[in-house]
Amino acid sequence: MQRDVSSYAIAPSVKVKLLNAGFLSAADLCDLRPLQLSKEACISQEEAVEVLQAVRCEPGQERAAAAGRLTALELLGREQELGAIVTFCSALDMALGGGMPVGKTTEVCGAPGVGKTQLCIQLSVDVQIPVCFGGLGGKCLYIDTEGSFLVQRAVDLAQAAVEHCGLLAEDSEQQEALKGFTVETILSNLFLVRCHDYVELLAETYLLADFLAQHPGVRLVVIDSIAFPFRHDFDDLSQRTRLLNGLAQRLIQMATNHNVAVVLTNQMTTKVWSGQSKLVPALGESWGHAATQRLILHWEGTHRLASLYKSPSQREATVPYQITGQGFRDTPPSDQPKASDDPSVRESGSLSKRPRMEEDQSTRTAHSTRDEVLPGMLVERAAGHRVLKSPGLVAHPKQQ
Repeated sequence: MQRDVSSYAIAPSVKVKLLNAGFLSAADLCDLRPLQLSKEACISQEEAVEVLQAVRCEPGQERAAAAGRLTALELLGREQELGAIVTFCSALDMALGGGMPVGKTTEVCGAPGVGKTQLCIQLSVDVQIPVCFGGLGGKCLYIDTEGSFLVQRAVDLAQAAVEHCGLLAEDSEQQEALKGFTVETILSNLFLVRCHDYVELLAETYLLADFLAQHPGVRLVVIDSIAFPFRHDFDDLSQRTRLLNGLAQRLIQMATNHNVAVVLTNQMTTKVWSGQSKLVPALGESWGHAATQRLILHWEGTHRLASLYKSPSQREATVPYQITGQGFRDTPPSDQPKASDDPSVRESGSLSKRPRMEEDQSTRTAHSTRDEVLPGMLVERAAGHRVLKSPGLVAHPKQQ
């Protein structure tokens, strides 16, 4: 990368400082981190982040671009091989076309307490389900910007997943896979990063390419949430938009080049229009184009609903779900609300936050271990195995 620094769309005052510090070409900036560049060039960390975004100095970018020239048929075969991550809610998996797609970015929006973090932790466990059970057998990188990740909740969901796969195991291959699919293994394959502001988040995204190269087994990257660090301490909204656009492009490129699913959570904000207010995803309308697909979690009375609002391959759909002691699950048919066909209801009217309520009696009731599990699970046979397609309700012996 021998392009001159002076040829980039960088503020003139920053260009002068970079040239005076000896940074003449993009190659001089490739191995630097924002904090290091800030100190050496005597510029702010925000300006350093913008400079590094402008030069796009990700390792192997040129080779990746050359390798990205595919025919449509080759791309179809590649996407079919990548697969998807099940959510343990069969209705949502069906709406998503099999689960959270690998190689694409998915934005999950919703009011506080509706289940965004619960879904992210569920996915971080489900991505590790062995291949012989219909999973990906991968690992997860979880970037927490809000401090909402609870390791004990991850333990509960991991235990439920292990016991669920244990009930499905039939042949020797699946029994052998269960020996390596334990709560301890799941937790050891879940890498957690804590970012306290947007500078740390942007710096972490610059290191993702190296991390993924060192950990090729990672199949899921979660950022929970993308909105929190960008909704504070920003006087210049145009700068925020530029940083978010650069971040979105980098995540899309990372998802494509490293074959990982990228899941971002977003907060909701109130928008007033024609004398009426409604809840909409935060970060502005331009951010709405960033992710490949957008999933909105919201309340309808006492029921939780998930609306697929944007997807290039799936039609819009709204499905019910529930949060149980075992995690993200299907809602029993008797408790499902009547779905609304009005898109405006999915987008605004039903997105208001509902006060927290105690779990349903059905959630608190203990279940038997095997006889009551099978009717609630969707399993299919593949290569002689009973594999997990998307289990829906999972009875769990330790259900609270």
